[in-house]
Amino acid sequence: MGSILSTRKSKEELEMALNKAKEIASSSPVVVFSKTYCGYCKRVKDLLNQLGAAFKVIELDEESDGGDIQTALAEWTGQRTVPNVFIAGKHIGGCDSVMAKYQAGQLTPLLIGAGAIANNSAQL
Repeated sequence: MGSILSTRKSKEELEMALNKAKEIASSSPVVVFSKTYCGYCKRVKDLLNQLGAAFKVIELDEESDGGDIQTALAEWTGQRTVPNVFIAGKHIGGCDSVMAKYQAGQLTPLLIGAGAIANNSAQL
């Protein structure tokens, strides 16, 4: 029974991960919580690169506390999956949400407003 308890994270550990996630999400105009092998993450990162956006990527599968951060993000945003995208500290959603905003012409203005791309470089 002790082994089951030892694998559970304490409330303090999850609180630390949540604080870290919130700090990261607000540390850059655009933040993508990602995993290196995720095709949906690649689509979002490719789109942001295509738009010339400055963004920060946190590869959760390369972070020692990536699982804790992902759990904290799920509690905070209601989204367990990656990519988990924030623009100007605001949760945008995952791949489908980002692509829908792009298709609707809403993504570029968000990126400009956040300072992730210059107004004159948003040609796509």
